[in-house]
Amino acid sequence: MARLSGLARELVFSRGELIFQEGETADGFYIVGKGKIKVFKLSFDGKEQILHIYGPGKTFGEVPVFQGTQFPAAAMALESSTILFIPRKAFVDLITDSPTLAMGMLAELSRRLRGFTVQIENLSLKEVPARMAGYLLTLAREAEALTGRPPDRVTLPISKAQLANLIGTTPETISRILKKMAGTGLIRVETKDIILEDPQGLAEVAEAGKL
Repeated sequence: MARLSGLARELVFSRGELIFQEGETADGFYIVGKGKIKVFKLSFDGKEQILHIYGPGKTFGEVPVFQGTQFPAAAMALESSTILFIPRKAFVDLITDSPTLAMGMLAELSRRLRGFTVQIENLSLKEVPARMAGYLLTLAREAEALTGRPPDRVTLPISKAQLANLIGTTPETISRILKKMAGTGLIRVETKDIILEDPQGLAEVAEAGKL
C-alpha cells in the first residue's frame, strides 16, 4: 500500500466534469477517493447508456491499462469528487514485483466481468421489474459487505433519471414500478431511502420478472 500510494496523484473534479473520454489513450487508471463517478457510452444519436456508478474505494478505467489501448467508454463526475490517478507504466512495474497485488487486480477484474454478465442478462432477457428488484438487492448486498449484516433499507445513490438510464427504462416507469412494489408490500419508499419490507419477495421478482 505504501508503494502504491507513492505512485498516486490526487485529482479533483467538479460535478459534470469529464475525467476521460471514450477513445482516449489509457495512460493509467483511477480510484475514487470521495464523490461519485459514472462510466458511460454515447450512441451516434447522443443517447447515453450508463455502464457503472462508482463510489469511494472503487477503481475504474483499469482494463485498457493492461492492454495498452484506449478507454472503451467515458467517465464523468456526478458530484464534486476527489480521485487518485495511478500511472500505467509505474503500476505495471509494481505488479511485476508484487504477485499479491496482481492477484488482487485479477480478482477485481473477475468481479467486474461477472457484474457485466449480470447486467447484460438483465438488459436483454429480463423485464424492467426484475431489473429494478435486482438493483435494489445489489445495493443491499453492497451495504451488507460494508456492515456485516443484511440492511433493512438502502439509499438510491443516483437520481431516477440516472437509474432509468442504468437499467434501460424511463424515469416514469421507475416511479410506477416503485409505487407498485410499495403497494404489494415489497418495499416502502421514503424519498431516496427504500425500506426492504420483503427481501425474499424482491428476490422472487428479480428471478421471475413480474410483480
